Amino acid sequence: MESGFSIISTAILLLFILDPFGNVPLLLSILKDVDKKKHTRIIIREMLIGLLILIVFLFFGEGFLSIFGLEPQAITIAGGIIFFVIGLKMIFPPPGGQNLFSTSSEEDPLVVPIAIPMISGPASIATLMLLAKSHPTEIGSIFVSMLIAWLVTAVILLSSPRLYKLLKRRGLTAMERLMGMMLLMMAVEMFIKGVRALIPTF
Repeated sequence: MESGFSIISTAILLLFILDPFGNVPLLLSILKDVDKKKHTRIIIREMLIGLLILIVFLFFGEGFLSIFGLEPQAITIAGGIIFFVIGLKMIFPPPGGQNLFSTSSEEDPLVVPIAIPMISGPASIATLMLLAKSHPTEIGSIFVSMLIAWLVTAVILLSSPRLYKLLKRRGLTAMERLMGMMLLMMAVEMFIKGVRALIPTF
């Protein structure tokens, strides 16, 4: 296994990107007009679709990055910047952002907006592609990390009604901002590692 790679830390990073606590109010808003008996089935179905999309980009997205001949150091620095921006948005969310995908339809939400972009959105897809490019010999380990993060996210989203009753909106907001703060620290560390690896090449 390559030095510096950890399944657990990568799973935590992906969990922060998936941001399940921040998505609980959004998920409940999406499903508010859908029969409560269908909630579990819908969430499981959308989680599986999202997982399939993530798997496709994990195993085939690296080829897309290779077309542009990107260096690992550039990917690491770019990843740090991306995660920094995501972390800032988690700590300071834009006004009305939670209701961006709310719906008043009684029809089952299919693929959009739960599978895409809540689970397999631009941030999670880009993260997997960056990880695959930075650690080309660790695809299997990255897959395990992704499964761990996905399973934790699935459990949290399936428990969303109970979590909302327990933590309320303020509690969920506090959890999301804590995850954002952790992601910011990981982003800075990634940026420093990228710059440190790039300096000897000059």
